[in-house]
Amino acid sequence: MSSCDTPRMAVTTLPDLNVLPAEALRALILAQHQELITKDEQLLSREREIEHLKLLLVKLHRMQFGRKSEKLQRQIEQLELRLEELESNRGEKTGPSGPSSVATALSATTAKPARRALPDHLPRQTRRHEPKETVCPQCRGALRKLGEDVSEMLEYVPASFVVVRQVRTKLSCTKCDCIVQAEAPSRAIERGLAGPGLLAHVLASKYCDHQPLYRQSEIYARQGVELERSTMADWVGGCSRLLEPLVEALRRYVTAAGKLHADDTPVPVLAPGQGKTKTGRLWTYVRDDRPAGDSAAPAVWFAYSPDRKGEHPAQHLEKFRGTLQADAYAGFNQLYEDGRIEPAACWAHVRRHFYDLEQAHSSPVAREALQRIGALYGIEEPIRGRPPDERRAVRQAQAKPLLDSLRQWLEAALSKLSRKSETTVAIRYALSRWDALLRYIEDGHIEIDNNAAERSLRSVALGRKNYLFAGSDAGGERAAAIYSLIGSAKLNGLDPEAYLREVLTRIADHPINRIEELLPWNLAASVPTTNATPA
Repeated sequence: MSSCDTPRMAVTTLPDLNVLPAEALRALILAQHQELITKDEQLLSREREIEHLKLLLVKLHRMQFGRKSEKLQRQIEQLELRLEELESNRGEKTGPSGPSSVATALSATTAKPARRALPDHLPRQTRRHEPKETVCPQCRGALRKLGEDVSEMLEYVPASFVVVRQVRTKLSCTKCDCIVQAEAPSRAIERGLAGPGLLAHVLASKYCDHQPLYRQSEIYARQGVELERSTMADWVGGCSRLLEPLVEALRRYVTAAGKLHADDTPVPVLAPGQGKTKTGRLWTYVRDDRPAGDSAAPAVWFAYSPDRKGEHPAQHLEKFRGTLQADAYAGFNQLYEDGRIEPAACWAHVRRHFYDLEQAHSSPVAREALQRIGALYGIEEPIRGRPPDERRAVRQAQAKPLLDSLRQWLEAALSKLSRKSETTVAIRYALSRWDALLRYIEDGHIEIDNNAAERSLRSVALGRKNYLFAGSDAGGERAAAIYSLIGSAKLNGLDPEAYLREVLTRIADHPINRIEELLPWNLAASVPTTNATPA
């Protein structure tokens, strides 16, 4: 049976040990031994931190209802999230073959919670898997029932839990000792308790509805299902590892466009062992040419970085060629140096400067600037969705004269203002980017603003407000991956949880060389649409 395993780490080929000199063989053994020691120490450190955090949480929960309970609640939330991230990291790095020898050695003190029997009160669905053979494959004799294997997994049907019982009938030959049985159905996480619907629900609740795992655990407990946070963290890590090839296919699709919208947003990240947060970044790259009449599917790809250095977008867009619509962040400037990427600026950013001035000071200059920019937007509405040539022609005829007049008015207003005036800063912001601001009237594929990228970051802002920060850099990378799939599903009008459920149902048996078939627009016929209007 074919499977869509995530790409495994490359295995270094050993030299021929039969001809290797004694000194070289001794050096090889020492190097391997040192590598194993280092890995063992890393695993021990991680497991000890998990146990330490669990102890702190017990103590804080005991103190929670005393004085300064709000501060304690925040500390508890921080530790819960850090613990969740460590356990997700463990779930992501542990392969199907099971834990390492170090983890086995630690099992006496750091064992996972014992797996409980699935609750008796939940309804059962029995799915039978009969062997495909009708006669003995060895001697062609008749088959009789020998018995059956029964396994259970916990599944989530929207708004309810159900236990799916997989029954595989065993048949034995009446003439010989041959036994036949249907293969066990593949699971998204090998030997995992959770079905694809439950995994999709946990991921969507965490990354779409912004519910950390410890809160989900409390919600499920009210339904009579005890799901440990550590168990769900393992599921999140395992799903992230399984979905890596699909996210990579999404990245290739997005960066193959001729025009992209780009933006970034800060993400507070918990610094291990410090109890403080550092600032990471989530970068968004949106491919969406529907406003220019293009039928290509829209998509978004997120990337995480631990800082905001310009080397990160340079790496993300290493193979991109075309127009990048973005803000004035200086880190993007190196992308434009060799001419393979052309900048297009955003009129929404210009407008925002004047809007803030008008709201704060009722500035007449700001008010007139808003009216003039509003006229430019008024030209865009009727041509949304029209072909690029038509959009360019309308802009040349209607927007270009307004832009020429706007520049003359801005320069005249600038000469009458103090250099330190806030209005001066707003005007200089526009004039210093004038060529990039005019690019949209020269190319009908380009938008007047970068709102497509800003819309894609709304879910990140909501999540940041709800659970404050990411638990680690690895957690930021996981979030970027799942945000990419959820955001692309939304752009294509699909219910993100239903999309993830369909992907996780198929991916374990899906050929990796056809992974693009699992991108949102290719599964649209199999996934319900959402009632919300796609961004």
